[in-house]
Amino acid sequence: MKIALITNWWALVLRGLAGIAFGILTFAWPGITLLALVLLFGAYALVDGVVSLTGAIRAMGRHERWGVLVMEGITGILAAIITMVWPGITMVGLVFLVAAWALVTGPLETTAAIRLRRQVPGEWLLLLTGIASMVFGFLLMIAPIAGALVIAIWIGAYALVFGVLLVALGFRLRSWSRRVMGRGPLLAPAH
Repeated sequence: MKIALITNWWALVLRGLAGIAFGILTFAWPGITLLALVLLFGAYALVDGVVSLTGAIRAMGRHERWGVLVMEGITGILAAIITMVWPGITMVGLVFLVAAWALVTGPLETTAAIRLRRQVPGEWLLLLTGIASMVFGFLLMIAPIAGALVIAIWIGAYALVFGVLLVALGFRLRSWSRRVMGRGPLLAPAH
């Protein structure tokens, strides 16, 4: 059984690029209105969720582990649906929605990194994305009344850091798999 994360390195790069684009847009318009921020977050969560589900479907077809990708995908899509259905959501509601999303995906990313630690060099980048997600979610939970500008900057900084880490991990996995694939199929060890 091949390791899904390595064969789907491109999905990490796409997720990372979406995060970078979202972060840049947030920094470009620091005085962004609440509605625009809600729609930007909803679009990002939808893209992130769809890319995760696409990776899960590909992993299923190859009889690889896909559960974490499905959970991440569903979480992202649900966050996007909730955001789009109630665009007039209050800032506190948006803050808690984003925090919950980050607090759910963070441990999932950390778990994936721990599982990969013996097979893939550079899994620490995925571990950092999980830690960044959890720290971001925690910060949002303890300061939900912060102004829209501060929240926009936090969200933009998180998305930018998360995106850069995912792009770096994706390209690292791509180059690592090219070196290793010359030695035969990459198999996950039996547990």
